[in-house]
Amino acid sequence: MTDEEWAVLEPLVEACRPRAKVPPSNLRRTTSAIFWRHQNGAKWRALPEEFGPWWMAAQTFIRWSRLGVWERLLAMAQSRGVELGMAFLDGTSIRAHRKAAGAAGKNPAPAQRGAGEAPGRSRGGYGTKACVIAGSDGRAVAFALAPGQAHELPHAVPLLARLPGVPVWVVADRGYSSHAFRQHVWDLGARPAIPTRRDEAPVACPAPIYNNRNRVERLWARPKERRAVATRYEKTAASFLGVLCLAATADWLRR
Repeated sequence: MTDEEWAVLEPLVEACRPRAKVPPSNLRRTTSAIFWRHQNGAKWRALPEEFGPWWMAAQTFIRWSRLGVWERLLAMAQSRGVELGMAFLDGTSIRAHRKAAGAAGKNPAPAQRGAGEAPGRSRGGYGTKACVIAGSDGRAVAFALAPGQAHELPHAVPLLARLPGVPVWVVADRGYSSHAFRQHVWDLGARPAIPTRRDEAPVACPAPIYNNRNRVERLWARPKERRAVATRYEKTAASFLGVLCLAATADWLRR
């Protein structure tokens, strides 16, 4: 991590990290190790020696994931404001490495663990469904995770609630087509641009608005350049959500 990058990131990390009696030592080195690992998708034990003890970076990342630090970091990176002319909803399937399954435990039951940690089996194999809401500029505002075979629509309303305001348009593909969801969008004071499925009666979906949906498609292309996003290696949903938030934070700070 360069001096310029750390100068931007350091005040954000300091503002959202948990407080302790003893301030963390080598915070820059540890943060650089976490970003390096998620960029390259390597094992924690494979961290180069220049990043210090591998377990320090691993424990910091996992502990901060449980505490929601990375989600707060993403929110702080959006301090320049989220453009709400249009809000985009979309989801993508992410294949999970076999290491992400973990060992079968006695408590909770495997089925309960699967629902909580968001792995599942779809036609594409074992994986996770990651859902995102983005602003007009196509940058991620918040994420939600679901098992790979789950539908994206149940996460649409909670994700809309994560926006800092009410958008003018809510744009999504026909997977989000639902009369109840469209009515929810209208009730918020926004306008839906969601095409109908073939078995539904047509509703208005302005092409000049809907054609901008490629921005959220390009959004997924950027974080998936990081190997830890393109393939899920994390066993817990909290840790993988932290990976997504780190990638989105880097996207916000890069512009």
